Amino acid sequence: MPSPSPGRTLPRVSTKSSAATRTPSLTERRKAATQFDIARAAAELFTERGPDGTTAEEIAVRAGVALRTFYRYFRNKQDAVGPLLAIGGDHWRERLAAAEPGTALPRALETAVTASLTVPHEAKAEGLRWTRGLLRASAEDPALRAVWYRVNQESEDKLIPLVARLAGDDADPLEIRLAAAAATDAIRVALETWAESDADVEGPGSPAELAVRCLRELTGGMRLLAQPQKG
Repeated sequence: MPSPSPGRTLPRVSTKSSAATRTPSLTERRKAATQFDIARAAAELFTERGPDGTTAEEIAVRAGVALRTFYRYFRNKQDAVGPLLAIGGDHWRERLAAAEPGTALPRALETAVTASLTVPHEAKAEGLRWTRGLLRASAEDPALRAVWYRVNQESEDKLIPLVARLAGDDADPLEIRLAAAAATDAIRVALETWAESDADVEGPGSPAELAVRCLRELTGGMRLLAQPQKG
């Protein structure tokens, strides 16, 4: 993951879970649905033609929105796939947020990662395949790669309070940040490695298997994840 820029303010560690947020309004849900439709259209066109062969106008047409609507939500064509790339992180943080207070942090992280990347239905498998296509395309497109890194950084920031809640009030803030960074990078590296391969969405070499392996390797020496957690 890239280092924070000089102008970026690091989030304050808090034990308050982001799960306790208000229900989105109808307007917010409609906005999110429109953004996802645009993201899906962008992913389809990038897969068919590549980012260089796709314009923002073509993405808007495929999504069924006006070009001005596209630019209301996104700065450029690569930025448009952000919601699609972010949805996996949203799902696994929701799983982690649902863990009972007092659950051992290593077990909670591994359970959430496994559950979010396991494929119980075709919709999730399709989402992983879209991610694979976008990650492959990002290898030749720095702007698209920057969106992927940004999505991961945002996910890491949102993960910190969830880790803090499970770690307990006495946990070292530095160790909380390290755990959040390691968990985020475990999934990022796993998905990037899987995208470069021909492995299926399940079984050997799958995202879930690789993510658990990465998580164990990255967190194996962390004191916070080696000690019993306090409730």
